[in-house]
Amino acid sequence: MPELPEVETVRLGLLPVLEGHVFTKVETRRGDLRVPFPKDFAKRLTGRRVLRLWRRAKYILVELDDGQTLVVHLGMSGRFAVHAKGQSGPVGQFFHTAAPPGKHDHVVMETDAPARLVFTDHRRFGLMTLIETVHVADDKLFRGLGVEPLSDDFDAVYLSLALKGKKTPIKSALLDQRVIAGLGNIYVCEALHRTRISPKRQAAKIPAAAITPLLRAIKAVLREAIKAGGSSLRDYKKADGELGYFQHHFAVYDREGEPCHRKDGGTIKRIVQAGRSTFYCSKCQK
Repeated sequence: MPELPEVETVRLGLLPVLEGHVFTKVETRRGDLRVPFPKDFAKRLTGRRVLRLWRRAKYILVELDDGQTLVVHLGMSGRFAVHAKGQSGPVGQFFHTAAPPGKHDHVVMETDAPARLVFTDHRRFGLMTLIETVHVADDKLFRGLGVEPLSDDFDAVYLSLALKGKKTPIKSALLDQRVIAGLGNIYVCEALHRTRISPKRQAAKIPAAAITPLLRAIKAVLREAIKAGGSSLRDYKKADGELGYFQHHFAVYDREGEPCHRKDGGTIKRIVQAGRSTFYCSKCQK
């Protein structure tokens, strides 16, 4: 599933053709994704201007001029392709010459940029719904979510208090969306390796001296991944059709059996924690 950097990369790719622009035509090519589309979904979007395009956790939010917000979740395999004049790459065509929608292209949106946005989802685990903007924070999708890891609110004091008394492994504690919103498996593994912290260590036993380095590692790895366009694993592509390339910089993730890059490191191991694969170096992470 795309994590925060991948979702943020998609948002940035959509920004030039959505924010400030009007949906001129919207077509749903089936009745649902993982849940049914809201009633009159396409009609309610058509003619609406996008006031703001932002992200919360792993959701993309499209704030509209009629008091509604379009909420998008990519699920396991959902992705956007943007067909717009002046873009480069495999989808860099003016939208009138773009190919007709394929079998798994479930939503087609045209804007006055001009641009055509095509949402493709082979597994249909994605989500598109409409929520009244004033009620977004209270909606069940967002209620109870933790702090954004790239925000100023995520600081050493917050992280220290969040881990205090937690008997779960640090890996599980950092993946708790009620603690940190949007932080996912790949980037937790990478951040823990950067700070030499074992993913098996109890969260409450992380020493005070390690809190700030861990905080900085989380923020750094997320920013680096966004700059690299995210990590392309399985279905993920950026909105311009290109692959992200942060996977080429993994220190531990998906490197089971390979040597750690550190001189004092060992071999990368894989264990399962709470149903998720964890990759780490048992020699340099304690």
